[in-house]
Amino acid sequence: MSADGGELSEDAALGGRLLLRQPVRGHRFGHDSILLAAATSAKPGEQAVELGSGVGAAGLALARRVDGVAVTLIELDPALAALAGENAARNGLADRVRAVCLDVAAPVAAFAASGLAPGSADLVLMNPPFNAAHNPSPDRGRRLARTASRQTLEQWLRTAARLLRPSGAVTLIWRADGLDDVLAALAAGYGALSVLPPPPPPGAAAIRVLVRAAKDRDGPLTLLPGLVLADAVGKPTVQAEAVLREGAALTLTGVCD
Repeated sequence: MSADGGELSEDAALGGRLLLRQPVRGHRFGHDSILLAAATSAKPGEQAVELGSGVGAAGLALARRVDGVAVTLIELDPALAALAGENAARNGLADRVRAVCLDVAAPVAAFAASGLAPGSADLVLMNPPFNAAHNPSPDRGRRLARTASRQTLEQWLRTAARLLRPSGAVTLIWRADGLDDVLAALAAGYGALSVLPPPPPPGAAAIRVLVRAAKDRDGPLTLLPGLVLADAVGKPTVQAEAVLREGAALTLTGVCD
C-alpha cells in the first residue's frame, strides 16, 4: 500500500535488473521509460536530472546502465516521489540516485534549495506529459501524466536549459505527430539535434520519437535510422531485446558528446 493508500504492484524492468514498485492504478512505466534511458548518453561522474520521473524508471535504468553517474529524480506527485526514492534504495542505487518532490515549473530558488543550481547538470532526460486532451483518461494520475500543451513542453525545456551546463544535453521522448512542436521549442537555446523514431508495427504510423539536443551548441538536425522493436509477427528484434531487457544503450549521435 502506498503512502496515499493506493494499491501497489512490484514490476520488473530490464529483464529483472530493476524491480520497481508502482501504483496499480494511474500512469505506469513502460517501454518509453526504458527507451528514454537507453537514449541518454552518460559517463561516470556526470550529474543527470530526470524531470517528471514518476516512480523513477528511466532515471534508475540510466543509473543501472552507467556506473558512477548520479541522478536526481524530479517528481511533482509526493506519493510517486516517495516511491521513486524507495525504488532507488530497493535496487541498491540510493548512493547515486535521489528523489525530490518538486514542480518542473518551480522557481530557480526552489531548485537551488534542492541542490539543483543553474548549470549544475550534465544531462537532463524527460518524458513530458503528452497532449492527450482529445482522449483524456478518467484516472487523475494518468491524466496528469499524459495531458499537457505545447506551452508545457516549452516550460520543461526552459527548465532543462537552466539546469544544464554549457553544451549539456537534453534527451526526451514525445509523440511522433508532435515533432514539429519539439523542434520549435528546441529552436531557442539548443542545437545539434538528433531524432530517432522507434518504428511502429508494419503498416502503422510512428507513435513516438526520441530527440536529443545540446544546449548552446550549433549543428545540423540528424534523422537517424529507426529502432525496430518487433518484426512482422510481433517478435522482439535482437536490438530491442538488448535495449529493453539487457540495458544496452541507444546511440543517437556523437555530436553532443
